[in-house]
Amino acid sequence: MAEMTGGENDSSVAMGRPVLSERNLLLLLAAVQFTQIMDFMIMMPLGPQLMRELGIGTREFGGLISSFAITAGLVGLAAAPFMDRFDRRKLLLLCYAGFAMATLACGLSNSGASLFWARAICGAFGGVSGATIMAIVADVVPAERRARGMGIIMTAFSAAAALGVPFGLKIAQWWKWEAPFLVVATIAAGVWAGLYRILPPVRGHLTEGKVKSVSDFLELLKNGNAWIGLALMMAMVFGHFTIIPFLSPYLVHNVGLPEKSLFLIYLTGGVVTIFTGPLVGKLADRHGRFRVYFILVAGACAVIRLLTTSGPLPVWQTLLLAAFFFAFASGRFVPGQAVISMAVPSNRRGAYMSLVACSRDLASGLTAAIGGHVVALGADGRLLNFERLGLLAIGVSMMSLWIFRRVKAAE
Repeated sequence: MAEMTGGENDSSVAMGRPVLSERNLLLLLAAVQFTQIMDFMIMMPLGPQLMRELGIGTREFGGLISSFAITAGLVGLAAAPFMDRFDRRKLLLLCYAGFAMATLACGLSNSGASLFWARAICGAFGGVSGATIMAIVADVVPAERRARGMGIIMTAFSAAAALGVPFGLKIAQWWKWEAPFLVVATIAAGVWAGLYRILPPVRGHLTEGKVKSVSDFLELLKNGNAWIGLALMMAMVFGHFTIIPFLSPYLVHNVGLPEKSLFLIYLTGGVVTIFTGPLVGKLADRHGRFRVYFILVAGACAVIRLLTTSGPLPVWQTLLLAAFFFAFASGRFVPGQAVISMAVPSNRRGAYMSLVACSRDLASGLTAAIGGHVVALGADGRLLNFERLGLLAIGVSMMSLWIFRRVKAAE
């Protein structure tokens, strides 16, 4: 599909919007994802600085992370019955504007409590806009190229890790912890203007059995295959995100990585996944999604075990482990998202992708909360019990293989 189809190009031209190719549309949506992922990710490497400057412990820091994710999940669940009743362009513009303003509020926060509530509002808008992006991708990219499309969107994670997070860390160290949020809010404002200017309407789903009432949404909830897809998303998150919130404090206090070198972890991992993300998508479409997913899970489990049980390491070994962790652990979301997007018909996809986002966000919030209760700060500043989080991630990752095979394509 070289251009946007579905009878919407003419209206786009009439409104002064250029016709977007499939690739350019994906890149535009990836830019939205970049700001949202950077906003979410920057909290974790800021952990040592936030705990020091705000005077909070591991539980309070876990709460700051989980507030974004849990609110995103709850609001996404409330919005799910209505997702397929609107033009996806209008919905994305509304929610992304709310996200940008909430991110600005994070940068203007002056206490742990105000930051907590600003993060919660970010999650409320970010969760719905993220689900809308995935629904748009699933609507406009054919099934045979779906994993490649998801791979392009997932490069936003890589770019945020390689460019956004290191830059955010540096300006936080040069100035103050609020600075990264102010930068993200500024970038988001520019991206929103681009969306408003060139994103065409996305209404094809409205002609294929429009969702007219909550009862139609309840019918979706009776779909067993849809629930298996949700379970797969939650398993992927648990297998990846369990160790993420406290990875930065662990690397600084246990592995011996200098705090000023934290940006190198995200720079290395991000640069690697900029190349591996699209490659994983192509391989999954060509050789089978489960086969590629199996290899990625096996690699991720090995790296997680090494990472969570290592003692002090030279910087180069830490960076090498981080590169493999980012490549394997984040790469499995590419075939996973592609399979999940095909679990329901297109006229239910917006509601379903909102539910998928809910399951992802709630799982992220739950893992952050669990991590805050499992790990503890020792008298010497080291994190205790971090290896238990690694074992939990490995166990759920192995279980996700069984779940993956049971998701059936509805297309």
